[in-house]
Amino acid sequence: MKESNVNSEAKYSFKPISNKETEVLILGSMPGDKSIELNEYYGHTRNRFWKIIATITDNELPITYEDKKELLLKEKIGVWDIVYKADRKGSMDSAIKNELPNDLERFVENHKNLKIIAFNGKKSEALFNKYFDRKKHLKYSYLPSSSPANARINFEKICKIWQQTIRE
Repeated sequence: MKESNVNSEAKYSFKPISNKETEVLILGSMPGDKSIELNEYYGHTRNRFWKIIATITDNELPITYEDKKELLLKEKIGVWDIVYKADRKGSMDSAIKNELPNDLERFVENHKNLKIIAFNGKKSEALFNKYFDRKKHLKYSYLPSSSPANARINFEKICKIWQQTIRE
């Protein structure tokens, strides 16, 4: 990651969490301020991402970030963001401006086992559609956002939807 960019409007994404075994790629829009501050994907304590992943894969909730990354790799799940760099004040997706996308084309080329690209929220899917074409050999799915801003869907329902997509 670049130098801390929490307080500036120019913000950067992280490198992907993936390996050659990755079959599912979950794409967010870009890290929120708390994630940037912690240098961790889905770092906000109220974001349900890690709890969802642990629940749908029948694993204990990992405590450390290293354990979280190991869980993803063990389950053949990758995580990345559509946006490489953007101007954004605060953490809301609606505030993303002047975005530059990550090189998802290269990611797909380098991950031969990839089967599913899942969008963690509407903004990530909209940004993907703006910058990329869908590949015929991949399945694409929308996931309700794990963000604390998406409190209208309860935990059991969000897990059911995520599990249907990721564990087909």
